[in-house]
Amino acid sequence: MEQMEFNLLDEPWIRVMTEDCTVVERSLMQVLLNSHRYQRLAGELPTQDVALLRLLLAILQTVFYRVDPEGEDDPIEDRAAAIRRWQALWNAGRFPEQPIRTYLETWKDRFWLFHPEHPFYQVPAAAVGTAYTAAKLNGELSESSNKVRLFPVRAGSQKAHLSYAESARWLLYLNGFDDTSAKPKGKGLPSPGAGWLGKLGLFFAEGSTLFETLMLNLVLLREDRTIWAEPHPVWERERPRCDERTEIVIPDNQAELLTLQSRRLLLERDENGVSGYRLLGGDFFQKINATAEQMTVWERRKGKANEPPYDQPKRMDPDRLMWRDFGIITGAEGTGRAPGIVRWITLLKKERVLERDQMIHFRTAGVKYGDKDFFVEDILRDYLDFRVDLLDDGGKIWSALIGQEIEKTERAAWFVGKLAEGIFKAEGGLPDSATQAASVRRAAQEFYAAVDLPFRNWLCSIDPVLGDTEELRAEKALQWHETGYRVALQQGKQMVRNAGESAFTGRWIKDKKTDRESFLSSSTEYDRFVGSVRKCFQITRSNEEVADE
Repeated sequence: MEQMEFNLLDEPWIRVMTEDCTVVERSLMQVLLNSHRYQRLAGELPTQDVALLRLLLAILQTVFYRVDPEGEDDPIEDRAAAIRRWQALWNAGRFPEQPIRTYLETWKDRFWLFHPEHPFYQVPAAAVGTAYTAAKLNGELSESSNKVRLFPVRAGSQKAHLSYAESARWLLYLNGFDDTSAKPKGKGLPSPGAGWLGKLGLFFAEGSTLFETLMLNLVLLREDRTIWAEPHPVWERERPRCDERTEIVIPDNQAELLTLQSRRLLLERDENGVSGYRLLGGDFFQKINATAEQMTVWERRKGKANEPPYDQPKRMDPDRLMWRDFGIITGAEGTGRAPGIVRWITLLKKERVLERDQMIHFRTAGVKYGDKDFFVEDILRDYLDFRVDLLDDGGKIWSALIGQEIEKTERAAWFVGKLAEGIFKAEGGLPDSATQAASVRRAAQEFYAAVDLPFRNWLCSIDPVLGDTEELRAEKALQWHETGYRVALQQGKQMVRNAGESAFTGRWIKDKKTDRESFLSSSTEYDRFVGSVRKCFQITRSNEEVADE
């Protein structure tokens, strides 16, 4: 076999969706230069797409931090220059060919998937690492040597080998999302944990084209509006790091962070394609206050005694819809930290680079691991759409209203759970049991599922451009109150219908704390539920009939 094979700049390997919704494979060069013609990345998994998105962003950060759109040397040196550079690219509607082509051709030797010294995103020294088959490399299978999937999406020779194009995509995915199952080769080495992307609540903005998506996530300034350090993507390193499980200082430039090598990897091949790979632990750093990371949701944690609170990435919760974290995402709650992408788009809005009334589409993607991140259980995704005007000072009063309505909706979900608890006890279920807790949790989840799309539609309908008068806000609040109340009542009625005769008959239940007895039945619990939800959504007699339709 040839030592140098499959150059990612020329060979088709990145999956994109075209304007007519066809999924095709294109080379790295083609994707960047024609990004305005594609809708989005369209890989096998949303997490794979994020890994590819970060690669593309690293290239753009490197190129346009050093040269202007005409390709002339003009390093970004201050905030004003960064805004001008971004605006020039945005207004052009496509990326200029000459600077991108010149840069990539200069570094073409580092983009060979197979190379004796510099295989892309790989380290020859990883040859001593743990051996895995192609089935483990494929994120759709993620199959280890001792745990075979019962119903795999591929079987036989298709599972035993991957094409070079597939392997290149999964190589990026594995570097960012690998689990913790690999054992260290050296003694006494620290655990790097899951891959860096697996530790994040990955968050990014999505435009109407791939070009817009790349631009919206191209953050050219730090949080304090100073410029990043000189970009240093991994392929520009003369010698890749080879030491196993290396703790480093978080990179001070976006290109290096976006191409972080969480794992030392080396693909193995034969005449049929890529048959497997070797793996060692790679670079890692502490996630506490790792605020250079722009593509994550954050959560505020309390510090130890006499230590200040700190921020760390907030992983996705499969049971929590993204809109419930609206205040965290937009920074409307006044505590914690908004994602870097949101802060950047807010700045662009204040600088009048982005148009008013523009709808912004935010997306999340992540991995749910099992047993201390030892294996992948599920791939998660969610979305949140709202108008960009909600992010500036003029949108704060609307953001406060949205936060209040989310609180009321969460309160209503709690009342739904209490109704489920009452019906469970009225049927003769064991109080305070695991079965009761499961019944309550299931009822709340069903309510959130029912209210999910209506709330998203209501959020999208809020347009700060129309004003923020008390009358307008009261009208919008009433719209949601009626909708939320109606959805809650519909679910409550269905829960009562589904309850058995024993729940309708009811029974006396003794409270363990007070030793008092109270009568519970599905009808009495429903009446209590209706009253609570009516009060929660401030439903009066004048609008109750409308809400109950």
